[in-house]
Amino acid sequence: MKLIIQIPCYNEENTLADVLADLPRKIEGISKIETLIINDGSTDKTVEVARKHGVSHIFSFKKNKGLAYGFKTGLDKSLMLGADIVVNTDADNQYCGADIVKLVAPIVKGESDIVIGCRPIDQIKDFSWIKKKLQKIGSKTVRLFSHTNVPDATSGFRAFSREAALRINVYSHYTYTLETLIQAGDANMKLSYVPIRVNPKTRESRLLKSIPRYLLFSIMTIIRISVFYRPLRYFFTIGASSCLLGVCIGIRFLYFYCTGNGAGHIQSLILTSVLLSVGFQFIMFGFLADIVATNRKISEDIQYRIRSMQIAGYQKSTLQE
Repeated sequence: MKLIIQIPCYNEENTLADVLADLPRKIEGISKIETLIINDGSTDKTVEVARKHGVSHIFSFKKNKGLAYGFKTGLDKSLMLGADIVVNTDADNQYCGADIVKLVAPIVKGESDIVIGCRPIDQIKDFSWIKKKLQKIGSKTVRLFSHTNVPDATSGFRAFSREAALRINVYSHYTYTLETLIQAGDANMKLSYVPIRVNPKTRESRLLKSIPRYLLFSIMTIIRISVFYRPLRYFFTIGASSCLLGVCIGIRFLYFYCTGNGAGHIQSLILTSVLLSVGFQFIMFGFLADIVATNRKISEDIQYRIRSMQIAGYQKSTLQE
């Protein structure tokens, strides 16, 4: 069984050496361990550091494309390189690399498709009080939307089986952590989590530039991806609520009309018509969106088969060479 540890990097010359030094060299059940650096347009000596420390594979972008795109590219490249398990970790040395042993164990045993490394949020001294609270609230929200039980939804320290990596798609340009959990929950993949350790902070987060901005983008991502995967549920709920409110106001108008006071409540009749019309349109839009979502699932299944064949063909040609 082959493990590839992918590390998206953007100007990480100061921390990459420590990250690489902490990675395990042997893991029970794993016959081969390789490392993959996704150089996201770095302008420093990140690539030189990677080569100096014996990184197995380096793939570079000419310009910075963001963490989500780098993660997605890393999955694709890892699969092309024959990975049976892909572990993603950060290049800022936030996570304890030795815990990869715990991270891959459930996949090696065939118990999980995706394993998330959950940080001890309350014990991290570098996290402010408000950041700890936001992490917990955010994780609870993601659990609600994704129907999963992962306590640390924003952890980027995670492992994927080959099957899970083949099926994962990342559409967000902001972050992959929330989207992949919602997607995995929608696909009924087997998720689990293990407690991990963290190292002292080496630099400020590039993703969390400000708390309001982070909150805004996270909320937008959760709503967008949830509606993307379950459109009928959300649009039908909004439409049904609007129709129900319209019916209630309409009954109120009928009451006054039957008691001879309808003339003074004509606004209620207008509001009823508006709410019923809007609700009906939301419900119809939900059905149309559900048809689109069904076609998307079919397309993803076709994509999965094509990717499987492409990877098999690539590996076969590589062996022949």
